[in-house]
This record gives sequence, structure tokens and C-alpha cells, in this order.
Amino acid sequence: MSIFVNHPNRGPKAPSKRGQTLGLFAGTTAGIVQQLEKGFPYSTLVRFQKTSGFPVGSIAALVRIPPRTLMRRKAGGRLQPEESERLLRVSGVFERAVDLFEGDADSARRWLLTPSKELDNHSPLEFARTEIGARDVEDLIGRLEHGVFT
Repeated sequence: MSIFVNHPNRGPKAPSKRGQTLGLFAGTTAGIVQQLEKGFPYSTLVRFQKTSGFPVGSIAALVRIPPRTLMRRKAGGRLQPEESERLLRVSGVFERAVDLFEGDADSARRWLLTPSKELDNHSPLEFARTEIGARDVEDLIGRLEHGVFT
């Protein structure tokens, strides 16, 4: 893999704010935690779908919301706290991937869906279904940002 993101004459990019692709602008981790404890509005899932380009059904599967439950969440207007936390995790990985590709969401989406030997031939998005997997994906992104290829 030969991705080089940090250009010597421009320096590293500042990362996007966590939850930006969900429409969360709490400003602080404490604000996001407070929103997590209530459960995000259903609109955060829709916002992530529009921003990421992933189908709603795929996002729901990633955050482990069955189709019938998704319909109930839509009708009720709110996700459960656990679902919200998983959505935040997946959106965070997407945001990091977009940063890796300097704002190119299409390239980030393709990379997230492509199996990687560094992730035991799983796609980064598939790996990010769990917390430990998401950490490995974020670690991989960090290595790629710094030109460390494994």
C-alpha cells in the first residue's frame, strides 16, 4: 500500500471534530457523553447516511440495529444509548478515513470497504463493528498518515 497523506510543505491536517458527520457540535467530550446517555436523535443516523454515502440499512447493520428495530427507532425519533455509541464509533472511523484522504469522502468510502491484509483480510468498516476493531483501524490510519507501512 502506498498512501502518503502528510505533505512536507503543508504539514499534517487537523482532524475533524468527533461527531461532525452526525451533526453533533457539542464542542466537548462531556457534551457528547451527555447526548450519548440520552440516545442520539434518529436524525443523526440519517445525517451520517447523507454524509457518508453508506445506505441506511448498511449503517444499521454496522451498529447492530435489526430492520424492525430500526423502524421503531425511526418512529420514536431516538436511538438507544448503546446504538448511539456504536454509531459514534463508526462515524469516527469514517471521519478519520476522510481526514486520511484529505477530505475525499469517495476515496475514504472505497478504502473502508476494501479488505486489508493488515486487518486479516477484513474491510476496515467491517473491523470497526467492535471497539477493539475500531481501535485497530484508527491505529492503521495513524500509521498511514505518518508513512509507516506494515
